[in-house]
Amino acid sequence: MYAIVEMAGQQFKVAKDQKVYVHRLQAEEGKKVTFDNVLLLADGSNVTVGAPAIDGAAVEAKVVKHLRGDKVIVFHKKRRKGYKKKNGHRQSLTEVVIESIISKGAKKTETKKAAAPKAKKADGKAAPVEVSVASKPKAKKASSKGDDLKKIEGIGPKIAETLNAAGISTFAELAKTDAAKISEIIADVRGNHVTDTWPKQAQLAADGKWDELQKWQDELDGGVAK
Repeated sequence: MYAIVEMAGQQFKVAKDQKVYVHRLQAEEGKKVTFDNVLLLADGSNVTVGAPAIDGAAVEAKVVKHLRGDKVIVFHKKRRKGYKKKNGHRQSLTEVVIESIISKGAKKTETKKAAAPKAKKADGKAAPVEVSVASKPKAKKASSKGDDLKKIEGIGPKIAETLNAAGISTFAELAKTDAAKISEIIADVRGNHVTDTWPKQAQLAADGKWDELQKWQDELDGGVAK
């Protein structure tokens, strides 16, 4: 019996006792995880296809360990421009072993949404819902004279946009921000980001020490010190 299931944003064909390497999961080593987005189940000649997922089906697995994949070298060069840049990347992975494939009866994990407050009726008309302005923190507007934060190793367009929305638009502002605070700001951006070196990189950029920054970035692995 095997199943095609979506795990950590990827689709895998899995069977019982099979080891699979998926994108880094938040679960601790030794913990059990359940993947309920099963797209296909096959038991001998009996094949069930979901539309898109099979209701009640799930794949149960156990987290074996967290690791990093093989290094991939990315080299950029522009002819006759004198531009060369070499980066390395190692994907953060999680090794899981498939313990069981459930064809029926599994419960879907649903994310609960907070119910909107109901407005009270007054004189036959719905009263306006009062929303406290203080309860909604406003994002600071990015400065029109911001720096290109993508020059920091590990920061892409989406992260740069998120930082700008949070009021961090210059190298100096990023250098003054704690790495833990940066991780909190970009928590909703998909992927595994290690922000430990970002403030120090930003400080070098703010000081105009581009040669020193370039030399250090060549030694980094996707923004992470080797």
